[in-house]
Amino acid sequence: MWKTEFEKMLPYMGHRNWILIVDKAFPLQTAAGMTFLDSERPMEEVVEYVWQQIAAAPHLKPVVYLDRESRYLDDTLCPGAEALFTAIGAVTKPDAGNLIWHDEIFRKMDEASKLFATVVIKTSCTIPYSSVFIELDCGYWDAEREKRLRERI
Repeated sequence: MWKTEFEKMLPYMGHRNWILIVDKAFPLQTAAGMTFLDSERPMEEVVEYVWQQIAAAPHLKPVVYLDRESRYLDDTLCPGAEALFTAIGAVTKPDAGNLIWHDEIFRKMDEASKLFATVVIKTSCTIPYSSVFIELDCGYWDAEREKRLRERI
């Protein structure tokens, strides 16, 4: 059911929208721009599926943010963390610059959700700081061309 709902929304999403793939304890929020879907599936499976859907959408380019706290977790502190973070990284290939503190990600989302839609997909994952935050950008335009256009203007 969650896949059907997600697939209905994705064509309407674009620059400045967010897709969050979150752990089981991610809180239900009251912001009007947030839609929650419960996949009841493992994090790795949902990340892979969402990534494939975004890749197939020519109008979208994902910018991935991960919690910086996740880099301090290992299997001695949280069993299964290492395999999960390896699996997430293999799919999303996040830029090291996009590792930001958990509270900072929430501030970014809070600001964006005031104007733009955010889709939150809950998973069955119970590993802390494992959520994947995807800010969508335009798939057919980039910052360099925008800069050149602004110079012309």
